[in-house]
Amino acid sequence: MAVEADHSAEFAAVHELLRQRAVAVGLLEPATEDEKTVGAAIEALIEKEVTTPKPTEAECRRYYEQNLAEFESGDLVHARHILFQVTPQVNVPQVRARAEQALNELLVEPDRFAALAADLSNCPSGAQGGNLGQVGRGDMVPEFEKALFKFGASGILRELVRTRYGLHIVAVDQRIPGRKLPFDAVQERIAARLRSQVEEKALRQYVSVLAGQAEIDGVHIEASASPLVQ
Repeated sequence: MAVEADHSAEFAAVHELLRQRAVAVGLLEPATEDEKTVGAAIEALIEKEVTTPKPTEAECRRYYEQNLAEFESGDLVHARHILFQVTPQVNVPQVRARAEQALNELLVEPDRFAALAADLSNCPSGAQGGNLGQVGRGDMVPEFEKALFKFGASGILRELVRTRYGLHIVAVDQRIPGRKLPFDAVQERIAARLRSQVEEKALRQYVSVLAGQAEIDGVHIEASASPLVQ
């Protein structure tokens, strides 16, 4: 595609600008063609000439306060299930009848869940009593997740849950509500993100200044004569 070709040409032009600058400041021999050596010289050039201040604690804290939803741990549940698989070859009414019978038995005798999971479940988890372990939002197919995180649902759900895989008897054993992660726990992550953003902007400005001082045919790079370009 033409757009992809344009991006490729621009990347090559930027690479050449940086290579030329590395030669000009004595970090690279002019005749060097080895790409690994050229790449190392360009990295050294960027480290030497592109200033990227470290984000302050105040800046990190401001980002944290403005993006609180990003730093919340999700709701979790501990769950078990028994799967009655539905495929084109099975008799669906018969499978549903067996699943409903098992559900009714478990509502009376919930302690039999592991035994029935081992005997009836078409999921490998049946060997572990149907245990799915700790499950978060997005870990399961939407229809199953909806049942797991239904407000107030706990214990053995009184209705079968239907998914693309079949019919499930579901037990929700424990709920762990999401919580806000403290600033101290995410400060380093925020600092790394902000630093990456600053580095990207500083590099664009640096390349823009180089482009303003050079002539490259066949490709357009935003150029500036000032390092203060925004």
